[in-house]
Amino acid sequence: MSETGVTATAVPGDALSKVNVRGGGATALPPSGVRRRRSKGLSWRGRLEITLLSGPAIVVFVLFVIVPVFVALYYSFFAWKGYGPATNFIGFDNYTWTLGNKDFWSAVGHNFAIAGLSLLFQGPLAVLLALLLNQKMRGRSLIRVLIFVPYVISEAIVGIGWRLMLSDTGAINGLLHRLGIDSIVSWISDPKIALWTLMFVITWKYIGFAVILMLAGLQGIPEELSEAAAVDGASYWQIQRHIMLPLLAPTIKIWAFLSVIGSMQLFDLVYIIWGQYIANISGTSTMAYFMAQNGRLSGQLGRGSAIAIVVFVISLVVALAFQKFVMNRNTEGALTSKED
Repeated sequence: MSETGVTATAVPGDALSKVNVRGGGATALPPSGVRRRRSKGLSWRGRLEITLLSGPAIVVFVLFVIVPVFVALYYSFFAWKGYGPATNFIGFDNYTWTLGNKDFWSAVGHNFAIAGLSLLFQGPLAVLLALLLNQKMRGRSLIRVLIFVPYVISEAIVGIGWRLMLSDTGAINGLLHRLGIDSIVSWISDPKIALWTLMFVITWKYIGFAVILMLAGLQGIPEELSEAAAVDGASYWQIQRHIMLPLLAPTIKIWAFLSVIGSMQLFDLVYIIWGQYIANISGTSTMAYFMAQNGRLSGQLGRGSAIAIVVFVISLVVALAFQKFVMNRNTEGALTSKED
């Protein structure tokens, strides 16, 4: 016992310099050289669990994604009709034909135009509808169901239905005639209108998915934030602009990524509504439509495989660029250093 009445606890080595004296007691702090032991790797049980859980998904991905890509790459170097062994090797002729075809580049332009217009129109509309349906109102559940119903309807039904209504003698022109507009609008065949017709059908079909996704993001935002802003005197639109939309940004980015990738792969609605030949002259052809028309439908499966590889590369570049410049997040502060 010292003269001051403080009990000293013996500590080893250089820890004597780090003593916490509090309320008459001395407690030794850990030496500066001591570090927490960290596991150098997963145990055999952890690795077994990861293998069992991810193994089937990896096998399915390899069999149904990776292998078909390499098979298509192999056949793209042959003049193959789709049956029998591929023996007529032609090298890069299929790729040269594809990259030198102006119709292909027109289809590429249509895909990018559809992607841009989808982001321009569907995004703001989906956000506005989600903000509206996020409020407590009568009939909210019914409105949500009605908006989401077109998304769950198959593309074949949607395409056939809109093809009948948009034809020159269809319901749309019949309604315009009843309203006093006698001129017939060629919604499908007119190159000046066809792309906008396609955008209307796409928006009607897929806006429900965007709204549901935005609503899910809004449900994850704590209500205390908007309530606190309202108490401080913020108006409804100020709350939406400065609180809801910034916190909804990650959800919007995810939807934008899915929308862009879906636009790159668009085929079924174009093929069903416009048919095999009208899409080229009406300005609504897409890369997938071009691949089907010049591959399977023309009996040139080798050429179609080359087009598929080119489309795959373009879609991959778009996806990686979107991930790099839009989906990236600042992880500074979320990661710990190797030495604690």
